[in-house]
Formats: sequence, structure tokens, C-alpha cells
Amino acid sequence: MRASLGERIGNYTLLIVFGLFALGPIVTILAAALGPDDAGGGTSGFGNFGKAWEIGHFGTYLRMSVAVSVTVVVVSVLFSILSGYAFGTMRFRGASALFYLFLIGIMMPTEAIVVPLYFDLRTLGLTDTFWAVVLPQIAQSVAFGTFWMRAYFRSSSRSLVEAARLDGAGHWRTLWLILVPPARPALVTLIVLVFMWTWNEFLIPLVMVTSESLRTAPLGLAFFSGQYTSGFTLLAAGAVIVGTPVVLVYAFLQRHFIQGMLEGAVRE
Repeated sequence: MRASLGERIGNYTLLIVFGLFALGPIVTILAAALGPDDAGGGTSGFGNFGKAWEIGHFGTYLRMSVAVSVTVVVVSVLFSILSGYAFGTMRFRGASALFYLFLIGIMMPTEAIVVPLYFDLRTLGLTDTFWAVVLPQIAQSVAFGTFWMRAYFRSSSRSLVEAARLDGAGHWRTLWLILVPPARPALVTLIVLVFMWTWNEFLIPLVMVTSESLRTAPLGLAFFSGQYTSGFTLLAAGAVIVGTPVVLVYAFLQRHFIQGMLEGAVRE
């Protein structure tokens, strides 16, 4: 059904208004980051980024965030594929109860578990380590990833699986050679979501680590704001530095990300 001229004008007006609301804060931060240093440092333009990078030790924080994000994405996506395939294509005793247990991991907020989790990790001697930041986020990401990939495998073509079984393919070959290649949009969507969530995670690193070398970029930005500068210009430059990797990842993978969303990767 073709939309009328008035409907099209209304739709574009709404899109423009919401676009301005979304872009307004970004433009404000970029303008502040490129403006004169309001703390009296004498820098302006791209010099603010260099000064913020040096004062705020963002090189160390970004390296930590990259290591954490890559580890969480790789491990959680691999486990999500395996568990999603099991829940989506196999029938075994206790599958429903076990799947609902995974769903609790999605519904449980980090604030509700971070304190007991801290004491558990302290008992194991893992606090203030790389694994104290990585392991909780892997668990949270696998919970969502299992739900995501289970729904994809349940909606995948059964004829392909049955044909592979008739040809003598086992579960391992069926998964990696038959089902995973067409799942690229769903996997890219999962990778982007897990990367963004992991990169932006603030509470777990704040509670689990005390060493400066183990701080992630968002946590380092918070310390940079409180300890190193009272001016908004360098803080804005630091925020741009911290946010740029997420923007680049999304911009690079946006076509597959949107395709995965539009194809209904969570269809039942």
C-alpha cells in the first residue's frame, strides 16, 4: 500500500527530529573536544586528543579493553554456537529447565550479582586479575548468545540438516559445515552486540580490579575525569578516544549487523 504525501512528510519529520536528538550530544562532544582547552592548557583542535592521551594514560586502558573485549567475544561466541546448536536441534532430558536457567543469566542485572561474585572470586584468588574482568562478562554474554543462536538454529532449514545426516555427517560437521556458514549475519550481530556491551562495561572492572594496568577504557575515563583534569575539553577528548573503537567496529560491520536484525535472527 503506497503511503500518501502527508504520511511520508510526517515520517521524514519524525526521523529528522529523532536524528537530531541522537546526533546532538555527539556533535556537542566533538565540538568541545576540538575547541580551546578550557582548563588553560593552551591546546586546541587535535592537540587536545594528544594531551588527553598522555595525561590520562589511555594507551594502557585501551590495550586492556581490547584484550578483554576480544577474549570475551571469541570465547562467548564459540560457546554460544555450541550451546545454541544443542538447544536448537537436539532433544534431551532437562533441556527446557536448563535453557530457562540460561535465561536467568539474561534477566539478572549485574548490580544484583557483583558483590557476591566479588567474594567468590576473592576466595579463588582471582580478584585484581585479568580473569576477574573477563570471566563474569563471558558468563553474561554466553547466556544471551545461547538464546540468540538457539533461536537461529530452530528457524534454520531442517532439510539441510536431514540431508547432512543422510550423507553420514555427524553433529560436528553438520554444525560447522552446514549451519554456521549461512549464520554469518546472526553471528556478526552477536559479535557486535557482545563487543559493545563488553567495551562499555563499567561496574565489573570497577569492583574487581584495583591496579591501574587492569583498568578498562570506560573506567580509566572516570578516573581521568576525577583525578587529572577539571576542564571539560580534555574530558570530551577522552570520551571521544574511548568511544571511537565501538563506532569503528559498528561502521565496519553495520551491513551484516542490520541484515542479521532484519532477517529475524531471534525468530521462533
